[in-house]
Amino acid sequence: MSTKQDRAIRTRDALIEAAARVFEASDYTESRLDVISRAAGVSRGALSFHFAGKAEVAEAVEELAVAALTAAVETACRKPDSALQALVDSTHALARLVRDDHVVRGGLRLNCDAAHRSCASLRLSWERRVRALMTRAAAAGELSAHAARHPTADVIVAATAGYQVLGVREEAWLSSAALTGFWDCLLPRLAHPDLVARLYPGGTPPGRDEGGPDGAGAGPRISPASCA
Repeated sequence: MSTKQDRAIRTRDALIEAAARVFEASDYTESRLDVISRAAGVSRGALSFHFAGKAEVAEAVEELAVAALTAAVETACRKPDSALQALVDSTHALARLVRDDHVVRGGLRLNCDAAHRSCASLRLSWERRVRALMTRAAAAGELSAHAARHPTADVIVAATAGYQVLGVREEAWLSSAALTGFWDCLLPRLAHPDLVARLYPGGTPPGRDEGGPDGAGAGPRISPASCA
């Protein structure tokens, strides 16, 4: 790759990062291209070279946010054998992204902005992930006899969306403790009784697969009596 190509890639990446911060802080209508270019440390002409207009910049932010979510969820799903545990781990991965990644936050705000027609919906991508994992869990016999797959998926999608919205003003909603409490309440009703005690509502801990069933440094598992 030539120096010129490398510089062009860095400039485009800087513009997307800057745009995400601007879209996170302002409505789509109020966000201005000159503010984005200044935040990226480049000229308005440089921005125009890479993007035809504000809608195209917004699309780039959303596409990068979806890519970040996809990568995080795929990583979260590699470790656990259980689809339900993969779902739990994915919600924790999502919360970390929303808490720490301004591109994801910018993408989420764009998804909710009526003035912008989203091309890559982060929320829709998340909903599909949840439904796919619930389908896997049902096929593997991981759900309790009383758990309705589709309504439960709706509850999980709605709850995690609520945590994201509340977390904008109060970061505690995006904490591991908040999500752990949610899963402490839901898993005893959702998981098959034979599986409940093997699940980690706080996410699969580091070292889970090392040194035996519990792994070194494993966190607490679910209690079947939680929220009873």
